[in-house]
Amino acid sequence: MAIDIAILATGVFMVIAGIAAIATKSLLVSIILSGGVSLAASVVFLLMGAPDVAMTEAAIGSGLTTVVFLYALARSKQADDEDSSERADTPAAGIGGAS
Repeated sequence: MAIDIAILATGVFMVIAGIAAIATKSLLVSIILSGGVSLAASVVFLLMGAPDVAMTEAAIGSGLTTVVFLYALARSKQADDEDSSERADTPAAGIGGAS
C-alpha cells in the first residue's frame, strides 16, 4: 500500500514537472525539469522492482541526456533570453561561400 502511494505521488510529480517544462520560457529550467521527470521515472521503476531499468533510466535519461542538452545550450550562440530579431542583423561568417 505504501509503495502504491509513493508511485502515485511520483507520477503526479512527473506530470506537474512535465507540464512545467513545456510551459516555461527558460530553456535552462526546461532542461532541468525534463531531467527531473526522467529521474522520477527511474524512482518509479525502482519501486516497481526493476532496478536494472531504473539504473539505465537514471544514467541515460536523467544523467547523459541532461548533460548533453546543457552542453548544447552552453555552446549555442543564442542566449536564453535573447530576442531573435537582435541576431538577424548580424551576418554569419562563411555562409554562402563568401568570407
